[in-house]
Amino acid sequence: MATADVLSTTTFSHAHIALTATVTGVIALAGAAWRLPRSAWADITAVALLSGVSVFLWRASANMPQLNDDGLPGFSANDWLAPVLTYVFLGVYARLRPPAEPRRFGQAQAIATLASLAVNVVTI
Repeated sequence: MATADVLSTTTFSHAHIALTATVTGVIALAGAAWRLPRSAWADITAVALLSGVSVFLWRASANMPQLNDDGLPGFSANDWLAPVLTYVFLGVYARLRPPAEPRRFGQAQAIATLASLAVNVVTI
């Protein structure tokens, strides 16, 4: 077997994944608190929790070398896909419980999605 055909064994501990999810949730919380009115505490909380949960669930369930190895320098498939799941989780939430200010919620969703990408690239 050629050296290029050997897969790396890059996986991450659940503690590392949980830290990544927590950092994502905290940044999403800050972004939601900035964009959403203070009276929208349920939406602010949901943005933070769903962002963190989406990152944790994706990274924990897809924690395999093939998805963790960087296909593009600095970016793995998991780095690209975790923010997609964050966007989907927040989109489903907004459809099930329409926010009072959809435009501002969309901005908070965009911030959370970008935070998810940045944190995944930097911390994992």
